[in-house]
Amino acid sequence: MDFIDKIRELSARIPKQLDNIQTEEATKHALVMPFISALGYNVFDPTEVTPELCADVGVKKGEKVDYAILRDGKPVLLFECKHHAADLSKVHASQLYRYFSVTEARFSVLTNGIVYWFYTDLEAPNKMDEKPFFEFNLIEIKENAVEELKKFSKSSFDLDFILTTAAELKYTREIKRLLLEQMHEPTDEFVRFFASKVYGGRMTQAVRDQFIQLTKQAFKHLLNDQINERLKSALASDTATGGTMAAETQPTTASVSPEASSGIETNEEELEGYHVVRAILREVTTPKRVVMRDKQSYCGILLDDNNRKPLCRLHFNSAQKYLSLFDTEKEDKFPIEGIDDLYKYAERLKATVTKYDSNKNTPKLSAE
Repeated sequence: MDFIDKIRELSARIPKQLDNIQTEEATKHALVMPFISALGYNVFDPTEVTPELCADVGVKKGEKVDYAILRDGKPVLLFECKHHAADLSKVHASQLYRYFSVTEARFSVLTNGIVYWFYTDLEAPNKMDEKPFFEFNLIEIKENAVEELKKFSKSSFDLDFILTTAAELKYTREIKRLLLEQMHEPTDEFVRFFASKVYGGRMTQAVRDQFIQLTKQAFKHLLNDQINERLKSALASDTATGGTMAAETQPTTASVSPEASSGIETNEEELEGYHVVRAILREVTTPKRVVMRDKQSYCGILLDDNNRKPLCRLHFNSAQKYLSLFDTEKEDKFPIEGIDDLYKYAERLKATVTKYDSNKNTPKLSAE
């Protein structure tokens, strides 16, 4: 099994496990140990993965690291684990700071079993940075993040190589975060910079307010244009290769289909939601069967690109998002807070696929 398939398998199991994981210790056994195992380390070999590694600090005796991954008998990666419901942004990582400074490890991880924050010492030698250089979310899997995570696997681990890319990862992530903030709430300095490049008049309050909205719109249009260009490139490649990629590219062709001329644009949230649905359904069917068709008022996801086999609809075009399901004889619509909520309906989505595959006379529901 490929590394990414192992990670996706872990991801698919999480929603079914959380209700039965009540303690921090249970989080370690049910979530963190399988994660370490997926990286290729033998969690039952103490010479490779040591639980509760002693890391005495000054007068503090008996300090223990939850898990330490060893290479040649020396710790290279430390794990501090919290309960799966813990918000890592509100967790004080003082213990991990202390562990980092008294061991030979160059990397440490703070995790709740779902989100993993990777740290090193970019800013001061042997002193763990305050901010992680890499974050990995098991529920919101992104392929480029999986490639970065793979560097920490047993078969790929290269200390010097990871260190050379850690700075790039950290600062790129910070820049992306700042850009995202500016997309939603641009600061006066940001707005004034761009306004000064395109507007020669006096910057009054009214003009400033106008450029705030224009900046937000420009970001949105730029993002949509980039998405649509990538999809068009994928379609052009598919055509050039005689359709060999059709099964994979078909789900994202809605943005460039003839319907696109009516103003339909597939946004990033819809694409991410579609990929979450595909990940959920990997347990019961091949992802190639799960196809996306974007409409004016919703984004439809079908089985076998068949209008009579709707799996769900993503209503993401308003402040309140909704998910429609088709595992009964009618369409059921549920309010959701965000993309993560799709995992709450994993069993119903899988039940819909099972229903269609077991019944040749599928209900005459249409995603049109």
